[in-house]
Amino acid sequence: MHNEIRRKRRGNEKFPFSLLKKMIIKQQIEILIQDKFEEHNCFLVELQVGEGNAISLEIDSLDGITVEKCMAFSKAIESELDREVEDFELQVSSPGLDKPFRVAQQYQKNIGRDVKVVPVDGVVVKGELIEVDENGVMVEYSIKEKIEGRKKKETIVKQERISFNNIKETTVIISFK
Repeated sequence: MHNEIRRKRRGNEKFPFSLLKKMIIKQQIEILIQDKFEEHNCFLVELQVGEGNAISLEIDSLDGITVEKCMAFSKAIESELDREVEDFELQVSSPGLDKPFRVAQQYQKNIGRDVKVVPVDGVVVKGELIEVDENGVMVEYSIKEKIEGRKKKETIVKQERISFNNIKETTVIISFK
């Protein structure tokens, strides 16, 4: 009976001993890796600690993420946690190109790239991300419009400012040109 304990309330139900192990909390991981962000010029995109101490860490950098940077973050976490006390699973990665932006630094990183911005209200905007500030983004795109007094539609370059409050989702448009 050393691998399980019996629950007194419900008679014979068994309670797995492994659930009694220490739970890892998100703040604990944030403290372990905070120095690595400056050291490797990175920023946090997402950190989750799920069921069974499944740690998922997504990091990014303005100059890109290498395997070595991911390994440095992984080692920083693994060297401070004791698997005997708190068993865990660890995954350190960069955000995928197909994933929506989740932090402001991702917008900065992608200035000059084509993006698709889905506003909370309004029409989807596809174009080049040309500017980012604390309030939102500026996207430049070309459309063909009929000009009064002309027979043919002409290509017009427009810029649209979209506030972060009005952005539901932004993703990079992947092109294989």
